[in-house]
Amino acid sequence: MLSLMFVFALFLTACGSSSSQESSGEAETEEKEEKKTLRVVTDAAYAPMEYQDKGEVVGFDIDFVKAVAKEAGYEVKVDHVGWDPIFVEIEGERADLAVSSITINDERKQTYDFSVPYFQSTNKILTPEGSDIKSAEDLKGKKVAVQNGTTGQAAMDALLGKNHKDIKKFEDNNLAIMEMESGGAAAVVADNVVVEEYAKNNPDKKLTVIEDADFDSEFYGLLFPKGSDLPEEFNRAINSILDDGTYTEIYKKWFGTEPNIDILKEQQ
Repeated sequence: MLSLMFVFALFLTACGSSSSQESSGEAETEEKEEKKTLRVVTDAAYAPMEYQDKGEVVGFDIDFVKAVAKEAGYEVKVDHVGWDPIFVEIEGERADLAVSSITINDERKQTYDFSVPYFQSTNKILTPEGSDIKSAEDLKGKKVAVQNGTTGQAAMDALLGKNHKDIKKFEDNNLAIMEMESGGAAAVVADNVVVEEYAKNNPDKKLTVIEDADFDSEFYGLLFPKGSDLPEEFNRAINSILDDGTYTEIYKKWFGTEPNIDILKEQQ
């Protein structure tokens, strides 16, 4: 009788252990399933930040968002949709977030949520060598090409007047630059990384990049639908990769210099 009771006790213990292991395994599976693949939208016409290479979307922003998502425990699927559609997709909650050199400003904050800043930028002027344009003031009376809906356009609206006839707006910066090169505009105003990279990669076109103190620094953030639960998680992840050297590694890969981590932290 005692032997039978002992065997029965062992059986119950084994069942309990197995049940416990199964519950633990189920919990782990559920936790993994919670971390879904996020849809990220971008405008892949903004090298070196985001652009298409042999059908793949690549660039600093793409490496950055993948690193941040990994730190937060997510996978990402990046879709090139164009500049204006980014905001439509996010506002309609058809995408989880956007990364596309999107400047954080008060107007956009009314409709969308942002992450903490992850990149410092400023607008600069791109002109042909030998141009008489040496500053922003010299753009007055000249045709200036910009990407529609960007801070480059906003800078020209502030300088020349909103919807001024001399501001030529294009779907992306590549088209704006082509307009200048064909003689349809005297200059392009766009984010510094874009015009600097273009001038560096096209030395045969003999272009000059001009900095002007009238253009304020601006900061890029990840864009989320209003009320999204993701910004808090992504903010923690951004700070983690700023602190552990991952961000610096990505920045140096694309720009060959050290980033100013302190100024990004000061903006939080």
